[in-house]
Amino acid sequence: MSDRSVIHTTFTHERVYAASPARVFAAWADPAAKARWFAGPSSEHELDFRLGGREVARGRGEDGSVLTFESVYHDIVPDRRIVCASALTFGDTLATVSVTCVELSPEGEGTRLVLTEQDTFLDGHEQPAWREQGTLEQLTALEAELRR
Repeated sequence: MSDRSVIHTTFTHERVYAASPARVFAAWADPAAKARWFAGPSSEHELDFRLGGREVARGRGEDGSVLTFESVYHDIVPDRRIVCASALTFGDTLATVSVTCVELSPEGEGTRLVLTEQDTFLDGHEQPAWREQGTLEQLTALEAELRR
């Protein structure tokens, strides 16, 4: 692609879940739970949830191309905070680089989750609205996971 572009965005989503901070944190840390709500049933998912650990989710695009979302964990405070840097590729093409911070705090008998993501979208391969919608769908899937 000869047309080069960069779009920078930041978004924040807040949710209150009817589960303790420890339970919400565990849904991010447990490989089987995270695969269910984050990657979906038709994706491959690997999770090494520790400082410096990696998470990889792979699936197929509508055109059959391999989509890979890979993260590295830079900060983990049990039951409180998770910070990771991620890259989304379509085949060998880098589409997006992002930094995500998930903050957890007690709210009544539940947990307030605040997710803030800073994104760099490269060359029009992904759109900000797609990422934000996908994140909202994952947070809804997390709610279903917490009700399991």
